[in-house]
Amino acid sequence: MMNWLWGILIASGMAGYAILGDPAGAVDAMMAGAEEAVTLSLSLAGTFMLWMGLMNVAREAGLIDKLGRAMEPVLRRLMPDSPGAIAPVTLNLAANFFGLGGAATPFGLEAMKEMEKYNPHKGIATNDMCMFIALNSSAIELLPTGVLALRAAAGSQDVYSIVIPTFIASVISAACAVFMCRLLANLRP
Repeated sequence: MMNWLWGILIASGMAGYAILGDPAGAVDAMMAGAEEAVTLSLSLAGTFMLWMGLMNVAREAGLIDKLGRAMEPVLRRLMPDSPGAIAPVTLNLAANFFGLGGAATPFGLEAMKEMEKYNPHKGIATNDMCMFIALNSSAIELLPTGVLALRAAAGSQDVYSIVIPTFIASVISAACAVFMCRLLANLRP
């Protein structure tokens, strides 16, 4: 589906340039965009490698496991009907906490599979599943590594100035998500 969408966007852009009488401009714009994409990717690669390395050091030092153990009592209260899913949910949220969204995905998939095992109505989201999706989507994030890397690549003068506001906003977002899930779960028959 996405291939069709991108194909339509590219074809309509080329048609627009052709109608305006500047087909060479379309090729120049595509080449400039490709060059900028490669430059950005290379500048982000170093930053991502640094952060991933630091996060691996934190994991090897046991910090992520300690965070997981600290989160477990809270998660048991938020998702009481899925006891087998607490471990992958904890790992998912811990990875998100440290800005490792890509590393969080396998744990999120595993958590949903575990929650489905406890689901009396297979294929229909349970309250625990909805709570997990809300928490995952509004993940509390201490280090927004992707945004930090983009700011560094763009030449920001103060790359880390967004860490505290991002953390505060993510805590508020997660609190609102939990509140709304609880409210809506109580409204549902």
